[in-house]
Amino acid sequence: MPMTHEPKLIAGNANRTLANAIARRLSMHRGMSIDLCDARVERFNDGEIFVEVYENVRGEDMFIVQPTSNPANDNLMELLIITDALRRSSAGRITAVVPYFGYARQDRRTKARTPISAKLVANMMVEAGIERVLTLDLHATQIQGFFDIPVDNLYASPVFALDIKHNFKDGMDDIMIVSPDVGGVARARELAKRIDAPLSIVDKRREKPGEVAEMTVIGSVEGKKCIIVDDLVDTAGTLCKAADLLMDHGAAEVHAYISHGVLSGPAVERVTNSRLSSLVITDSIEANDAVAKCKNIRVVPTAPLFAQAIINTWNGTSVSSLFEDKTLIPLYEGVYHP
Repeated sequence: MPMTHEPKLIAGNANRTLANAIARRLSMHRGMSIDLCDARVERFNDGEIFVEVYENVRGEDMFIVQPTSNPANDNLMELLIITDALRRSSAGRITAVVPYFGYARQDRRTKARTPISAKLVANMMVEAGIERVLTLDLHATQIQGFFDIPVDNLYASPVFALDIKHNFKDGMDDIMIVSPDVGGVARARELAKRIDAPLSIVDKRREKPGEVAEMTVIGSVEGKKCIIVDDLVDTAGTLCKAADLLMDHGAAEVHAYISHGVLSGPAVERVTNSRLSSLVITDSIEANDAVAKCKNIRVVPTAPLFAQAIINTWNGTSVSSLFEDKTLIPLYEGVYHP
């Protein structure tokens, strides 16, 4: 049964911009002002995190907006400590809204004597008192099984499909969706189906993490506007090499649609100097000044998606309905005009 109270939002310091945007969208949907819960998340001089919630949260349906992006350990601890503060304040239910789930790349043992850190983080979140997780484009969908609580994994591809149709409406026949590796074919195929475009693959072999030994294009990309689809971009080295490879094989343009713009180290400089016409990311990770100023990086908002998912979670209706165009298009009418 739907709860009698309105959903309450609280945020750490990882992505206050997105948290405020979600609160604004919730206010539009509910027809009343919904603000972030009045609280402080600070650090002692030695770096210890301290949380104090100034509002009464007893019996409330609480949603913590906190991606575990860089610095991953600090933001993860903020999430856990906020959860503990709410649990000890008798919150009715605690849902973690984690737009970017850190440690997701460590989802299996690739070598002897290595951890499965994604499972460890899942255990920590459950033990802290989180009762449900709402996230976006997990690096590996099986991570949902690491949790003993419900996990709703939203997808950026329906939003990307709207963006592609809006920005390439005069040249949709020339679009080619490209998976940057064999492991990402399912993600790329799903987007290709949504916009009725063909699919190509960049097959790559790695000698060690972060370094690519060889890359090969599977499929003809000559004269096509290629769109590389992936879940995250970190240092952008592989992405820029893939763009070079596609251009060398006759592609007319190369664009990239990536869910999470980690963009660490030299990533922004590489993208700026690359042959990529554009890199489109979501705001799951707060953009720094370098990202904001980069001429060929564009950010797609996720606040409409998360706000509606929070409402659906709160009132017990379907979250998977957000994957359908008839539900999603009205949420993004202010972004993509019909």
